Amino acid sequence: MRAVIQRVKQASVKVDGEEISHIGKGLCCLVGVEAGDGERDVDYLARKICGLRVFDDEQGVMNLDVGQVRGEILLISQFTLLGDTRKGKRPSYFTAEQPDRASELFEDMVKQVSALHSGKVATGRFQTTMDVHIVNHGPVTILMDSRRLF
Repeated sequence: MRAVIQRVKQASVKVDGEEISHIGKGLCCLVGVEAGDGERDVDYLARKICGLRVFDDEQGVMNLDVGQVRGEILLISQFTLLGDTRKGKRPSYFTAEQPDRASELFEDMVKQVSALHSGKVATGRFQTTMDVHIVNHGPVTILMDSRRLF
């Protein structure tokens, strides 16, 4: 699994012009499921997201996690994170998991993050065109990969 995690002042998701999710201060996480991913990948990323220390403490040092600042989390499925652009100009998505299995693992991610995080956990809508509004604070953007490729 791959994720792009952004520290945000707020983030929201609209589908067909209607807002379906909104968070205030917290983390907006774009999550891509790769073929062959399983529960170990879900567990790894969920724990990393919830424990990621990217919020400032009293000294202005990024030393606090989303729970410690009573932040919220928005999880959005995004298969394009698996796009391979090494050849040609059109990304190849051959490493992305099939939609049924990806949906299952993404839902497992939502459940795991919800179990680990006492605050609000919101989501986008799987396999839907979404308009995502993100107010990245910092900016702080972190890349994660459950296979530890980066």
